[in-house]
Amino acid sequence: MDDEDQRAAAALARAREAVLGAGARELGRRPWQAPGQPPADLDLVRHAAWVAREPSAPTDVVLAGLRLLAAARAELDGVEAALLFAARADGVTFQALGEALGLGSGQAAQQRMARVVARLDAQG
Repeated sequence: MDDEDQRAAAALARAREAVLGAGARELGRRPWQAPGQPPADLDLVRHAAWVAREPSAPTDVVLAGLRLLAAARAELDGVEAALLFAARADGVTFQALGEALGLGSGQAAQQRMARVVARLDAQG
């Protein structure tokens, strides 16, 4: 891991710790989480937004939530890809996927699936 990657990973770890310290440690375990698994970044972002609703919200928690947005989006890409592949494996047409996603056509659903998979591939 190069220095830039290490700095980015450390910044994410600090952001996670800031949100966990603001009460996210008390979030209940989701049914799909293994025992002892920390909250997902999406849950941490949601918690930061919940904390931010108060005028006295700590700025570091709000900024931590913002820092975690990209990681949360990456998590959602993984979930979206899993659902898309599961639907296709069940024989769901791209037209039906397009309708479920609020897109205009099956071709748009194919293009979206390709973009999601490409983003995941780019993340490694």
